[in-house]
Amino acid sequence: MLNHIAVDIGASSGRLVHGALIAGQMVIRELYRFDNRFHRVEGHDFWDIDHLLEEILAGLVLAKRGGIGHCTLGIDTWAVDYVLLDRTGKRIHEVYAYRDSRTNGAPDNFHRVIPREAVYRKTGIQELSFNTLYQLFVHDPEQLKRTDAILLVPDYLYFRLTGRQINELTNASTTQLLNLQDGEFDPELLGILGLDRAQFAELTEPGIKLGPLLAELKEAYDLPECELVVVPTHDTASAVVGVPAAGDRPWAYLSSGTWSLLGTELAEPLNTGSAMSCNYTNERGAYGTFRFLKNIMGLWMIQETRRVSAIDCSFAELVQWAEEAPPFQSLVACNHPRFLNPADMIEEIRSFCRETGQQLPATVGEVARCIFESLALTYCDAMEELERLTGGAFEVLHIVGGGSNNVLLNQLTADLLGKPVFAGPSESTAIGNLAVQMIACGCLYDVRNARETIAGSFPITRYTPRPVENRKQLLERWERVKTSPVF
Repeated sequence: MLNHIAVDIGASSGRLVHGALIAGQMVIRELYRFDNRFHRVEGHDFWDIDHLLEEILAGLVLAKRGGIGHCTLGIDTWAVDYVLLDRTGKRIHEVYAYRDSRTNGAPDNFHRVIPREAVYRKTGIQELSFNTLYQLFVHDPEQLKRTDAILLVPDYLYFRLTGRQINELTNASTTQLLNLQDGEFDPELLGILGLDRAQFAELTEPGIKLGPLLAELKEAYDLPECELVVVPTHDTASAVVGVPAAGDRPWAYLSSGTWSLLGTELAEPLNTGSAMSCNYTNERGAYGTFRFLKNIMGLWMIQETRRVSAIDCSFAELVQWAEEAPPFQSLVACNHPRFLNPADMIEEIRSFCRETGQQLPATVGEVARCIFESLALTYCDAMEELERLTGGAFEVLHIVGGGSNNVLLNQLTADLLGKPVFAGPSESTAIGNLAVQMIACGCLYDVRNARETIAGSFPITRYTPRPVENRKQLLERWERVKTSPVF
């Protein structure tokens, strides 16, 4: 039996997950979990990147103590955030968190130099104020001049573990710097930023083996014999590999976590004017695919609601309280920038409801219900756009990630879509990460075989759509909320 370990780090936590194929099924178990969060220093938000590296090493120490002497290892994290290195491999600056406010207004300023339409034709990437393109646009130019290498967060972690510098392709595509035609960093965009191609590493496909851990790390820690494998380092790209889409039915996916990413897998990019107007993105996927998807604010809203409520409760309890609250009392436009990083999510939601003439959610349960119903309606809008843009109808929606455990949200989504929803596995990101390692080692044949194996290895829950009472009036009210003058 070959051992594989996925390092899967999100905005609030990270973990090391062991995976193996046993009797044709993928079996996983969590080895180690740790916290992650950004910290505010002198008015800006930064990640503690050294903490992440130390926690990876701590997890590997525990893995060896638990009997894992040999393994492969792959790393995925969130996208867009970067590390600047000098010629000696040292960091030039701390790592900004994408929710930092420094990029507010940056896209408008950037597009005074080059039109938004031209950037979308080049890159096919949706405009989000925190894309790497805009982060670098506002970064201190003197620091950029001194930069020898620009790595995204998982690339940097691979570098610290192996000494090799790469820019993994699925994550590199989220920077809004890759040209769709040749798949390389676009020289015109780099020129506007005052950068050149030499400041980026080799673009590397998932499935490449990087080699062993650095000898100095093995000497300093009691670590297993690890071979590092490049996986889809953007967590969404790994999650899409982990979608249990067995068979040939047309399917869409919703990777439901801190962010909700709704889309489909394409063989070719779709960077039309209509796709740009709907703010759809063409991110690179594993094995020559494109992830045509839309970013939706996601469960960040409920995570922040739990945090600011100061109530000691689980997410499951929040869902239960939401189920007990009256339906469709108040709705919010989830993708409004005001919900990206407010000081108090509950008060921001109530302010939005007040400004749009709606009933204010009074309890935490009512706030949670407002979020879940608004997300489900946003998913419905995105699915209609997706079908219109691609010219196809999707028979099912696969919901994967932590949000696949949210029974209320999943059922609301099925009801409003009028399509069956298949929820699970909740660990799709780690599973997709592990699947690519297994393909690289020859344990699985290809991504189709991986998805069939995943479908047969983990429980999947089907949600059948139910009639929605007063559906027409609800959708009319939702339209008014989305087009309210508060925008």
